Amino acid sequence: MIPLTDGLSARNFPFVNIALILANFAVWLFYELPHLNSSIFHASFYACTVDGSCKGPEPWGISWVTAMFMHASWSHILGNMIFLFVFGKNVEDAFGHLRYLVFYFAGGFIAMMTQTLMTLAFGTALDARVPNLGASGAIAAVLGAYFVLYPTSTVRGLLVVFPIRMSAWFFLGFWFLYQLFEANFGVFSAGANGGGVAFFAHVGGFLFGVVVTLALANAGRISPQEAQSLAPA
Repeated sequence: MIPLTDGLSARNFPFVNIALILANFAVWLFYELPHLNSSIFHASFYACTVDGSCKGPEPWGISWVTAMFMHASWSHILGNMIFLFVFGKNVEDAFGHLRYLVFYFAGGFIAMMTQTLMTLAFGTALDARVPNLGASGAIAAVLGAYFVLYPTSTVRGLLVVFPIRMSAWFFLGFWFLYQLFEANFGVFSAGANGGGVAFFAHVGGFLFGVVVTLALANAGRISPQEAQSLAPA
């Protein structure tokens, strides 16, 4: 299912979320497309650089950030940005602009490190040399936060070409279970145009989003919209 809207208007304009989307498209259009394979090779993240078993084009302390803005194809970036556009605005609204930005990058880091840990612990040397890329891990953290904050909102989207609607808890819960299934029974990294999109990163990012959001909500540090104040977008 491709989500199109959650029907919730944010209380404040999502400056950070829009800036992240624009940054991802800018990297795709002006950096990646002219030389796709070489760009992916240079700016992606390699698990083997963490344990020193290989030397990547960039140190892993830099490449985990650059990899978050890299995508392997039009379908990859469009899918990621649709999810970020639909679900990110309300998470930013609850977190506040600065906290949301920190949360997004922290989610991306935890997601990448989750994938790295699983690859180094259970994968092969070849798996550790596959370039990992994409904003998916950070977006998974956003989805985990949304799952906690707005479980009863209604997600409207398309199942192939058929319009469909379902509760956010069901949609995001199914999405997470699918990622967990793929992580356990699939390959550690799925290759595309010389790069990989890692399912363990999705799992780690989502769980990070759930745990951090629950902690902040219980501490009274974030303020989600009240149900009665939600208005259709």
